Amino acid sequence: MSTIVIEHLARVEGHGGITVELEGDTVANVRFDVFEGARLLEPLVRGKRYDEVAPILSRICSICSVAHSLTSLKATENAFGIRVSPQTELLRELMFRGESIESHALHLFLLALPDYLNYPSAIALAADKPAPVLLGLRLKKLGNRIQETIGGRAIHPVNAVVGGFGKAPPVEELIELRSSLMQAVADGDSVIDLIASLPATDFCHSDTLYAALRSPNLDTYYTGDEVMVVSNGNRAIVNAADYRSLTGEKAVPHSTAKHSTFRGSPFMVGSLARLTVNPRRLMGKLAVAMKRLKLQLPADNPMDNNKAQALELINDVERALEIIGQLLRDGIKDERAIPVQPRAGTGAAITEAPRGLLIHSYTYDDEGRVTAADVVTPTALNAASIELHFRRAVEQCADRDEAVIARRLQMIARAYDPCISCAVHLVRMR
Repeated sequence: MSTIVIEHLARVEGHGGITVELEGDTVANVRFDVFEGARLLEPLVRGKRYDEVAPILSRICSICSVAHSLTSLKATENAFGIRVSPQTELLRELMFRGESIESHALHLFLLALPDYLNYPSAIALAADKPAPVLLGLRLKKLGNRIQETIGGRAIHPVNAVVGGFGKAPPVEELIELRSSLMQAVADGDSVIDLIASLPATDFCHSDTLYAALRSPNLDTYYTGDEVMVVSNGNRAIVNAADYRSLTGEKAVPHSTAKHSTFRGSPFMVGSLARLTVNPRRLMGKLAVAMKRLKLQLPADNPMDNNKAQALELINDVERALEIIGQLLRDGIKDERAIPVQPRAGTGAAITEAPRGLLIHSYTYDDEGRVTAADVVTPTALNAASIELHFRRAVEQCADRDEAVIARRLQMIARAYDPCISCAVHLVRMR
């Protein structure tokens, strides 16, 4: 038996590795090794008041702090029966777009792009070819600015609270954001030009189960309470309150991140899943860009998640511009957060973080204190699917050269854009 070990998976968040065991030409075992310790944030919020939960759990991730904060608020509001105003929903969606812009820009241009152009890092790439790195940094800065304008800070927002916002953003700041977004629209062409020019990554094909928030008539990351699971034309719906039937989490011996399966099968979440579940978003300019990228849905290649992120990135800029336009047309109201009347109950919420489905669920007592909490992140949902695609890539690699296999597996891992440390959460052992 021969073994290929990637001890440290670079250019991803967190500490993970890959192990491949070969018996001759047969793939005996493939593992996505996650070494991170449990985060313990779920037990940390037990006993906390409802207004303390989102600020704590946004610390799960600095890149996705908006998604964690707003998903937390949505779960708490569902538990207490709070329905926020249309303006609050628009502002929260705008925050999600800002986060998606900064996250996708970071991933595509600083983490994934060096793989395609044979550079060890974005720093090395920038030394020879600064333009794409500067493009990514420019878009990332714009996304952070949106988050800061609406949320009060570029990371770990303080302005979003249960029932609404602490204060509405000033009109003049929205006008400035609109101007920046209008300039960024031109960057969209550069994004598609660059991604379309990259070498093909045609080394992994597999029938894939996709799961994403269902929003057939809306382009949204924040609203919606149904997940659609799609595979080979078959579709299934899972309600937010029944999320455990989707996650199917179980512990595995080689990873501190649990694996999720739906009806026994791994599934993929993220940009590629969102476009597969909601193909109506791919109209007009996006349809033209999709054709240029030679992306066909449903895709059988996990590397296409990079193409899907590029499509979402240009759409996020234009959608953020549309939201600001609507807010300015309607007029920003000086709303205060809806008064909260705590009650005993459970609330679950699902949103679309940049890397895919994000789930928060809390049980409260009648004083509004947490008695139980559960947070399931996109990378936790993706872990089993990542491992499946590792196996398919090794099986389909005619060249048993270790360097070739290692490079392909790392590219697949980075295409998923994993946030490894966020994937590790406590499970109650019975």
